[in-house]
Amino acid sequence: MKTISLYVEQNTYLTRLHPFAKLGYILSSILIPVLGKELWLYAFTLAVSLILALNGRIIKKIFPLIAFAFPIILTVFLIHGLFNQNNEQILFTLGPLVFYDEGIFYASRIGLNILNMLLAFAVFVLTTRPAVLVDCLEQAGLPPKFGYMISSVFLIIPQMISTMSTIMDAQRSRGMETEGSLFVRAKAFIPLISPVVNSSLINTRERAIALEVRGFDSRHKKTFLQDYKLGRSDRQFIAFFGILLFLSILWRIIPWLL
Repeated sequence: MKTISLYVEQNTYLTRLHPFAKLGYILSSILIPVLGKELWLYAFTLAVSLILALNGRIIKKIFPLIAFAFPIILTVFLIHGLFNQNNEQILFTLGPLVFYDEGIFYASRIGLNILNMLLAFAVFVLTTRPAVLVDCLEQAGLPPKFGYMISSVFLIIPQMISTMSTIMDAQRSRGMETEGSLFVRAKAFIPLISPVVNSSLINTRERAIALEVRGFDSRHKKTFLQDYKLGRSDRQFIAFFGILLFLSILWRIIPWLL
């Protein structure tokens, strides 16, 4: 049976890391450029994320996410490059459009921050099995309901994509046109909404029944098939990004002290 998840099954160093180590990587990669306030720190954290993606063999899965974020980043550059309230110095002109240095610099920080967070979370999601993450959270003392909430977030998007794909195949087999011009695609999308919503509601009800049958609300102490603990490589991974985070804090504090 096919597993509905964003997780990519790869036997790599990154997939074998403890989920908490990768959560530490997300925190560090976001805070390092924010605390350092230097554009080159964004480039550095982006380069680290790409290296990790190459190591985890998920680089092909990440490129579509970058393409998805590109229109958002382009919109940010247009808005701030043209209309930022601090715009004074002209950087370049493009026909009737005048782009300013202050707005482009501000938009660069926002755009790099978006890419940085996107890549960090993509590396985590694509290399972390949701069931393992939930078990680690519950073993750390968090309530099972919180673990179920996290698991649902990981599963809802791929589950809806799988459902939409199945329904579209069924519609094609009945002669409905789902490919072609933008108007044809929009016309085919309307009959798709109701089955997807109904299917999601049915799946939610069935999941709730299955959890109740398995004693989800039981107050007895749960047992786990595997005890997940931080290993040596996990501690080294956390220490590496912890040192980078500490150096970024020093980078920010030392000029202020001087």
